Amino acid sequence: MADAPSVNPLHHQPAGFSDRVALGFTKLLRFCADTFFAKRYGHRAVVLETVAAVPGMVGATINHLKCLRRMCDDRGWIKTLMDEAENERMHLMTFIEVAKPTLFERFVIVAVQWVFYLFFFMLYLVSSKTAHRVVGYFEEEAVISYTHYLAEIDEGRSPNVPAPELAKRYWGLPETATLRDVVLVVRADEAHHRDVNHGYANELAGLPLEAVAPCPPHVGLEPMWKTAA
Repeated sequence: MADAPSVNPLHHQPAGFSDRVALGFTKLLRFCADTFFAKRYGHRAVVLETVAAVPGMVGATINHLKCLRRMCDDRGWIKTLMDEAENERMHLMTFIEVAKPTLFERFVIVAVQWVFYLFFFMLYLVSSKTAHRVVGYFEEEAVISYTHYLAEIDEGRSPNVPAPELAKRYWGLPETATLRDVVLVVRADEAHHRDVNHGYANELAGLPLEAVAPCPPHVGLEPMWKTAA
């Protein structure tokens, strides 16, 4: 795309014990992903996007319940986190069309989702700041992974297949869009989530807020009851 979004390879320097724990946990998961998937970036995306869609839903749920209990305003956090969860789910639905998950990968998805959901839910209850920092570091690694995926496509090691129809509708991509165009907008989405979650962690820690990478426009899909009418 001529107006493909650029992404700043930002890294938040850890400040304090909880940040170092969040970064260490992220690096451990990165090592596991690199070992299991190597350079099969399409399959990596399918599995990891199922995990990436969990934190936004957990954060939105806990903040929703907290605001109900305290009868206070959420300052826009709930919708932002719900939008993040939906966006990550759309990443998953897109890459399922690109890299069909194997039966074993589907088993891994189910197992990892349950374990990670329970872990992240407890982490958010104990320290929401650490939880958001973990997501910020997750998204830093996602930006790196999608940058490597772009290199694989540009150097001919991964086929630049036509973009799935769902992706063209969701991001408003042209009919001629390819996988490379999809990876560009997905990477921009991840950069936006990275900055938002680091920003939330900073806010909870009383640290200065930083600029947030722009999010690509999402055209969205019509609800089923509308399309059926």
